[in-house]
Amino acid sequence: MSWGSELWDQFDNLEKHTQWGIEFVEKYTKFVKERSEIEINYAKQIRNLSKKYQPKKNSREEEESKYTFCRAFLTTLNELNDYAGQHEVIAENLTAQIISELSRYLQELKSERKSHFHDGRKAQQHIESSWKQLESCKRRFERDCKEADRAQQYFEKMDADINVTKADVEKARQQAQMRHQMAADSKGDYSSYLQKFNQEQNEHYYTIIPNIFQKLQDMEEKRIERLGVCMKTFADVDRQVLPIVGKCLDGMTKASESIEPKSDSKQVVEAYKSGFEPPGDVEFEDYGQAMKRTASESSLSNSREVKEKSTSKSKGKLFSLISSLFWLFLLSPPLLCQDFSHLPPEQRRKKLQGKIDELNKDIQKEMDQRDALTKMKDVYVKNPQMGDPASVDPRLSEIGQNIEKLQFEVQKFEVSLMPVCALMSVSVSVGDAILVYWRHSPDGSYTEEQNSETQVKANPNPTPPTNPTSTTPEFDDEFDDEETLPTIGTCKALYPFEGHNEGTISVVEGELLYVIEEDKGDGWTRVRRNEDEEGYVPTSYIEVFLETNAKGAMTYI
Repeated sequence: MSWGSELWDQFDNLEKHTQWGIEFVEKYTKFVKERSEIEINYAKQIRNLSKKYQPKKNSREEEESKYTFCRAFLTTLNELNDYAGQHEVIAENLTAQIISELSRYLQELKSERKSHFHDGRKAQQHIESSWKQLESCKRRFERDCKEADRAQQYFEKMDADINVTKADVEKARQQAQMRHQMAADSKGDYSSYLQKFNQEQNEHYYTIIPNIFQKLQDMEEKRIERLGVCMKTFADVDRQVLPIVGKCLDGMTKASESIEPKSDSKQVVEAYKSGFEPPGDVEFEDYGQAMKRTASESSLSNSREVKEKSTSKSKGKLFSLISSLFWLFLLSPPLLCQDFSHLPPEQRRKKLQGKIDELNKDIQKEMDQRDALTKMKDVYVKNPQMGDPASVDPRLSEIGQNIEKLQFEVQKFEVSLMPVCALMSVSVSVGDAILVYWRHSPDGSYTEEQNSETQVKANPNPTPPTNPTSTTPEFDDEFDDEETLPTIGTCKALYPFEGHNEGTISVVEGELLYVIEEDKGDGWTRVRRNEDEEGYVPTSYIEVFLETNAKGAMTYI
């Protein structure tokens, strides 16, 4: 169907329809803009959500990344961030492929429509002007005909009147002829212009207007086709990112499938195990007999004999540990006071090993920089025009000093790590090993003065034990008999402690004990319950009350 042949008389309606078509394009463009803004805002919100739940540096969340479910959640956050990026791509493509194109096309469409309707109005004005001229010629011909008729009637009347002179009759006849001539001329003009108008009108309604309407029809069909392409692009923009969105979702699924409950349970053990043995059976306490707070000489000697038997089995292990670690402790006393001493042995070992690994990485970085600078210096030596070799020396010297410092730190942490590993392997404390050494001379003789809780009670100012008389690291295969250490104060258990490792002692909350050796920096204090029960408890578990002038606490390091 052609607009030119079917809608030749609907110029105004076509003008309204094409204007509505332009407004529809503007409406669709606005719709796509709003969709693009939604995609941008959605992507922004998704990115903010992903960023909000990302683990912070140096936080507990970062430490928890060792668990598979935490790593799976982190992977999900990263995939979600990529997913947000695809919505940004959608917004960009909508803007570039639809909004920008339609905005440019709208300008062209408005300009083309304006041009076509300008030509149409011009043609309309021309045919209307021709029609007005035709009407003017017609009215003039009609007027001249009437004038000619009146002149002819007047002539006939004058010619029939016998009273009128011949001159008047001749004048009336001439007037009638003139009017007839004017009417004939008007008729010719009218006929000629009518023929011209009919030609113009025919050309207007069968050529000019159909051509203009055909152009408008083509313009409208092109507009509709362009909208169809944009609507298809609207769907294709989403379809193009579906593979990547699918990969993001696949990544989330794969992350969820990578969760291993057994592995996470194992990580919990690695993170929190202390290295202590589980508590043993609780011994029966006979409250029917009165507790003896003061020990006699005979009971003291008997307890000493029992103690000698219980300690004789561990002498070989203790001396084996002392022989390998004594000089290490003697030469590096401050290392017993490194950080993490408040942690159980296993956790302390892990922390120290982590520090060593970090320092080794730093050392490797410094060494890589040193190698690079050395190569640069060699290039400068071979090609002096490229640079001064001496300019590299200060940096090399600085790196060398840094490496030495880091290596020294590594050695300190390694020294701190060795007694912890030894503790876990032989189940004795470092303080126990050093204590045994100082309490025995190289020839196996006991050098410490004897004392007991009885002596402490009788004498509130206990005599401090003597220091070892020899520092030569010569060890015998056997220990001499071990005597009871003097007390240097008392302590109160703040928390219950189940000490079932060799060298430790169990305490209950609120229990009062005797202190026989202070904490030497390893986090343990040696206490005694009675002549037969003594051992180490965590210093953080007790409140110590030392005697005001009790210098019997031996200074081992």
